[in-house]
Amino acid sequence: MFSPALSEPAKIGADDALGPLIVRVSGVGKAFRRFEAKPFLLRNLLLSVIGRGVKPTEFWPLKNISFDVHQGETIGLVGHNGCGKSTLLRMIAGSSFPTSGAIQVRGRIAPLLSLGVGFQPDMTGSECVELNATALGLSPDEIEVAKEPIAQFAELGLFMETPVRFYSSGMLARLGFAIAIHSTPDLLLIDEVLSVGDHDFQQKCVARIRELQSMGTTIMMVSHSAGSIQELCDRAIWIHEGLVAGDGPPREILPQYLQPGG
Repeated sequence: MFSPALSEPAKIGADDALGPLIVRVSGVGKAFRRFEAKPFLLRNLLLSVIGRGVKPTEFWPLKNISFDVHQGETIGLVGHNGCGKSTLLRMIAGSSFPTSGAIQVRGRIAPLLSLGVGFQPDMTGSECVELNATALGLSPDEIEVAKEPIAQFAELGLFMETPVRFYSSGMLARLGFAIAIHSTPDLLLIDEVLSVGDHDFQQKCVARIRELQSMGTTIMMVSHSAGSIQELCDRAIWIHEGLVAGDGPPREILPQYLQPGG
């Protein structure tokens, strides 16, 4: 189940003192089907007709994940490759759905989950700004106001009128990040995008994240950089073997995650 918005913050009893609830993840699991052989070969299709076809097995990277996120928190998701961090962010963004459990999200979401997602290759940078800002919920007037700041932040100059198929990965990252942060989100989701681009742009992104934090924006980020999690996040959630293995201040969670065997 995915609820794109809550009209009112969920009732959380004593936790109300922490501020409005922005995300609630309740017992969420995600299953993927894994085939031991290619299911669409003619031989395998014929075998399936007689009941001897390829039987998929289920793989659950996430099994029973539960946590709440309150307004103004900056949370870093940590865990080894394949543990389901990016899958969890996609489900919170609404681009994927849990197999079990429920996710509720309140407010405007700005997902920055993969380079160039939502960009049409033959559209110019300016056209992609209009399309993606509309998808993020900005009105035509808001888009018009945001166009120039987005172009300046992305540092693309005349390339804003160039089709994005000619952009490098760094240019795509700059444009995607610029659009996301200028959409005035209630919840910003970031998946490893800060690792792309030169040092100066990364520092510029960090400075903008700090501005958003001061404005009360809630941020969830995936990063393999312990330094980034330590620097930017006030809370870390460690996912291990499909479960929440740790949830607390980065200074407490990161040593557990980074220790051998963690």
